[in-house]
Amino acid sequence: MSAFEKYQSQCHCGAVRFEVETTHDVVIDDCNCSVCAKTGYLHLIVPASRFRFLQGEDQLTAYTFNTGVAKHLFCKTCGVKPFYVPRSNPDGWSVNFRCLNRDEFGLVEIRPFDGQNWEANGATLSDLSKD
Repeated sequence: MSAFEKYQSQCHCGAVRFEVETTHDVVIDDCNCSVCAKTGYLHLIVPASRFRFLQGEDQLTAYTFNTGVAKHLFCKTCGVKPFYVPRSNPDGWSVNFRCLNRDEFGLVEIRPFDGQNWEANGATLSDLSKD
């Protein structure tokens, strides 16, 4: 098993800051659902134990729809969604890989995820938030 490293990042304006622990080489999911496709979101899903707020929780606003399980969180100032609680892993966090510094990582594999057909595919992501 690969060792975890800590990566710090923020929203565009810096009001919201966070830290995520993950491996140096990562697999990122590129979902084609309407929300992810329209925002260009790339998912790095981690267990809650490997995610930490550094500042700005009070600067977040939430958007929910459909089942209400996913908690889409946006910076109130700049509008960026740096992370959220995903429907596939409500016990973890999905970090927007585009908010991290790509140069800090080694191999980055981006795999397509068919979120347009959520009911048929959602369960394939459910293990990503497990320690």
